[in-house]
Amino acid sequence: MTPARSPRSAGPGSSVLAVDVGGTDLKVAELGRDGRLGSITRTPTPLSDTRPGEAVVEAIAALAAGHGVDALGVTVPGLVDEAAGVGIRSTNLGWRDVPFRRLLFEATGLPTAIAHDVRAAGEAEYRIGAARGFTDVAVVTIGTGIAASLRLNGRPYSGRGAAGELGHTVVDPDGPTCRCGNRGCLEAIASAGAIVRRYRERGGTADGAAEVLVRVKQGDAAAVATWQEALSALVTGLSVLSSLVAPEAIVVGGGLSEAGDDLLGPLGQRLREARGTGHVPVLARAQLGQDAGTWGAAFAARDLLTARTNHD
Repeated sequence: MTPARSPRSAGPGSSVLAVDVGGTDLKVAELGRDGRLGSITRTPTPLSDTRPGEAVVEAIAALAAGHGVDALGVTVPGLVDEAAGVGIRSTNLGWRDVPFRRLLFEATGLPTAIAHDVRAAGEAEYRIGAARGFTDVAVVTIGTGIAASLRLNGRPYSGRGAAGELGHTVVDPDGPTCRCGNRGCLEAIASAGAIVRRYRERGGTADGAAEVLVRVKQGDAAAVATWQEALSALVTGLSVLSSLVAPEAIVVGGGLSEAGDDLLGPLGQRLREARGTGHVPVLARAQLGQDAGTWGAAFAARDLLTARTNHD
């Protein structure tokens, strides 16, 4: 894949290496002292039945070798204790209680910041993307999983690492079994992977959610049914989020957001209908796209160095 380069800038500061750990790829880029994010390269996320966290650490350490940077920023999915630098649990990648910060420091010698992938992406959207200017905002990422980054009263809210697990909100008690063990979770119906899986269960063939959407436009009945179920589930999830938090805006990111108006148009209309006289947040597409998590990892690393300097 051709590396991407973003024209945005984080401003001058320390040089850091940013790694965004996803269910499919590790996205890696160096943020230079001029604040520009270099080319983002992708390498397959290593999978291990017995050492899933350690396998990721080893891959990151190998990627970090040879980079003359001041710190390392790494985003990981699932439940994350960012203060302790621990990946508490990842349903999709299979780890539990992995001390990523300690292991990566031991492997690289670099000060390391560990951040939740969606919260980091949300922070990036808040600083240089579509969430700028909002005091109360949720950035919802729809990809391999579904999660929300919350910013309330202008401050990030993590709920001790457990907030924002929107994908594990039950939207259909009789729905499919989720990887977390519950039935009818939003993620089991409307994540990019779920859309492909449910389309295949109806006899369709597709390698990704984008292909399912193509079939929708062609009038494929199985694709239309799958897409409509996903939209309905997303509306339910976003309506719950709107009721509980009442954000000014919901910014939609992740791979599924690449559908653009094909997703946001009907999603916005249905959300307005579902909310009735209740609060309806502004619905916007994320601006940083697939780069948001990498930017977030870079910001986390710079913030770590700033905190260390201020402490000293």
